[in-house]
Amino acid sequence: MKIEKCTKESFVVIGKEGSTNDGTGFIQKLWEDANSHFNEVAHLAKRDDKGNLLGVWGAMSDFSHSFKPWVNGRQGLYLAGVECYNEAKAPRGWVKWVVPGYEYIYVENKDSNTFSSVIQYLKENNISLAGAVHDFNCPESGKEYMFFPIRSL
Repeated sequence: MKIEKCTKESFVVIGKEGSTNDGTGFIQKLWEDANSHFNEVAHLAKRDDKGNLLGVWGAMSDFSHSFKPWVNGRQGLYLAGVECYNEAKAPRGWVKWVVPGYEYIYVENKDSNTFSSVIQYLKENNISLAGAVHDFNCPESGKEYMFFPIRSL
């Protein structure tokens, strides 16, 4: 597992919001909903010079929308969406989150052990989570990552 660090200023994600209270498979359902209605937010998405999306995020937060870690790592909110410009307004049926800026440890999400392996790494290195973990899908490479906030900006 290759662990890398980066800093990311506050950013906006517009997506479909759900919670662990919605039951098993709720994240997959959110992504299906977001993907099938993407045309409604495509014009709001940040893009590179070639017109490619800059980021597709599975942003997470505690139930208070404070971006604290999920309760026991198992209960909280999830937003399946796309990174957008700060001034973007969420269309009806979509939700806008302004994710705070953090220093992150991030790793490629290759299997179901990624989360627990990084949590173990953090414990072994006396590093605390500063917020909720986020999923990131890199449109350019097609790779999936997990971002673990370790310091607020």
